[in-house]
Amino acid sequence: MSDIETKEAVYVTDALIAEDIDAYLVSHEHKTMLRFITCGSVDDGKSTLIGRMLYDSKIIFEDQLDALSADSKKVGTQGQEIDFALLVDGLAAEREQGITIDVAYRFFNTEKRKFIVADCPGHEQYTRNMVTGASTADLAVILIDARKGVLVQTRRHSYLCHLIGIRNIVLAVNKMDLVDYDEAVFDAIVKEYTEFAASIGIESFTAMPISGFKGDNITTLSENTPWYKGTTLVEHLETVEVLSSVDADKPFRLPVQWVNRPNLDFRGFSGLVATGAVKAGDKIRVLPSGKTSTITRVVTYDGDLEEAVAGQSVTVCFEDEIDCSRGSVISVADNPPQTADQFEATFVWMADEAMIPGRAYWLKLGTQMVSATVQEPKYTVNVNTMERMAAKTLDLNAIGVAELTSDKQLVFEPYAENRMLGGFILIDKMTNATVAAGMINFSLRRSQNVHWQAIDIDRKQHSALKNQKPAVLWFTGLSGSGKSTIANMVEKKLHRMNRHTFLLDGDNVRHGLNKDLGFTEADRIENIRRVGEVAKLMTDGGLIVITAFISPFQADREMVRSMLPEGEFIEVFIDTPLKVAEARDVKGLYKKARSGELKNFTGIDSPYEAPRNPEVRIDTTVLSPEDAANLIVDTLLGDA
Repeated sequence: MSDIETKEAVYVTDALIAEDIDAYLVSHEHKTMLRFITCGSVDDGKSTLIGRMLYDSKIIFEDQLDALSADSKKVGTQGQEIDFALLVDGLAAEREQGITIDVAYRFFNTEKRKFIVADCPGHEQYTRNMVTGASTADLAVILIDARKGVLVQTRRHSYLCHLIGIRNIVLAVNKMDLVDYDEAVFDAIVKEYTEFAASIGIESFTAMPISGFKGDNITTLSENTPWYKGTTLVEHLETVEVLSSVDADKPFRLPVQWVNRPNLDFRGFSGLVATGAVKAGDKIRVLPSGKTSTITRVVTYDGDLEEAVAGQSVTVCFEDEIDCSRGSVISVADNPPQTADQFEATFVWMADEAMIPGRAYWLKLGTQMVSATVQEPKYTVNVNTMERMAAKTLDLNAIGVAELTSDKQLVFEPYAENRMLGGFILIDKMTNATVAAGMINFSLRRSQNVHWQAIDIDRKQHSALKNQKPAVLWFTGLSGSGKSTIANMVEKKLHRMNRHTFLLDGDNVRHGLNKDLGFTEADRIENIRRVGEVAKLMTDGGLIVITAFISPFQADREMVRSMLPEGEFIEVFIDTPLKVAEARDVKGLYKKARSGELKNFTGIDSPYEAPRNPEVRIDTTVLSPEDAANLIVDTLLGDA
């Protein structure tokens, strides 16, 4: 062959390779994506199963395989054979203990579909991690050790999967090799699980006998189970319907993530299409404002689309300049979602600290963020018996139903209809830690029946009549710090200056408005919430409200601050050391608390969270009550 012929052959070969690569990339780009989880009890073989699928999918490189072989001999649990679980259990603690602690995500693909699998921990103490992995899944593979049958965690994870809305469930009876592939064992487990599944509302599931370690019925049907007539696990995963295809048939919903304004000539609204489809010319409604318009463009980085469907991230443009911002929801005009501020919801509590009824948490639902309080649970669910049990709170991993109130209207749909607009998380305002995952069941009728009544004389007119700016002077500090004394002096000074005031004192309020409350943490929170609402009403009337409450928790003081317009909440920290306050002990309360006669007393057996950045800090070891009162009045009037 001549040099010219050789070069031409090389060019042809390169062109064919390039075409093959392009064809592969195109086909790969258009594959559907299935997100699924593996869950079950400890040692059911979840990590091993995923490792086997990664291995059989031929996405493990030679150097990874060599490392896996070496690790299997060092820390593996399969003797001299490859321990596929080590491909997934990456944490040192996981390898040492042979358990999964955190959710491990892995990507792989076959000729027909792409997959993201979440390996969820089996230990009960890591149930909250399992909920995280299940929240975005289309399908759950629930593993059962053929030797052990249906266990407590099998029931717990099945209930959680159903609760979170996973409707495609595979019951994988694993380790069939350890029971000699006995069909009777498999049938008995399927029968027991069928009865349990029906009791919690699981209408259907796909059962299959497998061995993650040996590879039986994973990618090819096994000769060891000739009695099994179903499909392999991978074949089932390749053909099951994904969530996005179901969502595409629902009404259009797009939660706005951000307003796209690169220049003066372009204004669009970006987000992920949660359900339905949208195209230019569609009539839309923006919630919660209710304003309507028409879509003019559906824009992506690669150009305009004729139509966008569920699962696609796009920017949409409106025909009209209407109000729309992050947190708004764009929907089809004639079938919008609901708005409300009171709900019944199901919670999975994920924090070590128990839920405190009445405490304000941040609630994040899609792109919406509001302040919300949770009431005492209606009941909790015993996952083993499905019994509804009375409860005062929710502890770690507890599942319960409670009423929820938000400070603003939320755009929502029941979780059973729309995961994105029905599922939320609660965030602790102090630590920013996620404390719960929740699912809205429905809005309460009272949230629809109670509306704000329009009034002609508003807070601005009340303030103008009194010739003053309303405010709340919120005194906080230990019992005996001098709050009431200084607050009383402040009010007298303001009264002499013809200011319209009202003093709400902690002891006085408990004689009437809050006489039904005790001193537990929940009652203290409710005490402050009620006082905050009263103070807000008084500022609406144009008054300067002075409060004197221990109010020991930062989150509750911030709750009151959030009720008021910017600048109207002035936190006054009466900073008196515990030793000094206890030495005064005017009411003899510290003595009773020390002797055990008085429970839940702040500073003794109940904590006090000092303000981080109060507007006014009074050091009573330096300032006299008179000087302190003068400083507070000067601060108030200076701000006014």
